[in-house]
Amino acid sequence: MRIAVVDDDESVIEYASAALAAAGHSCTGFRNGASLLAALRRQTFDLILLDWNLPDSSGMELLRSIRDAVSRATAIIMLTSRSDKDDVAAALHAGADDYVVKPETGAVIVARVQAVLRRAVPVAAQDRILQFGTYAFDRLTERVSVGGEEFALSAKEFQLALALFENMHRALSRSYLLETIWQSAADLSTRTLDMHVSRIRTKLKLTPENGYRIVAISGYGYRLERFGAEN
Repeated sequence: MRIAVVDDDESVIEYASAALAAAGHSCTGFRNGASLLAALRRQTFDLILLDWNLPDSSGMELLRSIRDAVSRATAIIMLTSRSDKDDVAAALHAGADDYVVKPETGAVIVARVQAVLRRAVPVAAQDRILQFGTYAFDRLTERVSVGGEEFALSAKEFQLALALFENMHRALSRSYLLETIWQSAADLSTRTLDMHVSRIRTKLKLTPENGYRIVAISGYGYRLERFGAEN
């Protein structure tokens, strides 16, 4: 998963990022709220670790801004030295998914992150067959059937289509898709992503007539939308 670590203390960013990277996550550090908000206009994160005391804003203000601007699909954990019970309650009421008091061991941070991510993943995602309306994804054979008609996709096409369906109505940045599907080679042309999007749109008939459309978001990425009779 892609995780943002927001803290004005570089050592905290390095410590948390190292623990999470060892668990297989990809981390990006931010020293203030402005840099995070700027990044969220270009990138997608699965989870944000957020400090309360930042040099340019309160973590609570930033939490509310993120919740107003970003899909609820992005999980947020407060990672802060503030341990007052009222602060914990305020953060959870404002939309935080969990609250971790510093200092904390890397093992506990990883465990809390993974617990939140598990809760964020639909139960159906644990199954072999994932159903989205008339679209059924078989994760074992990497085939998709639409109303009983089966389509063979390449491995990357299958992963990309599944990522879009699992994040229905959520905008996914190019960098997120390249890293998630291709384990992004920074030298990989974004044209590769565009070609794969075009192919799955055609192969899976993701058209308004079938109740779906893939929307290209200028300067950001793509979003799959469902509407009409299948909404």
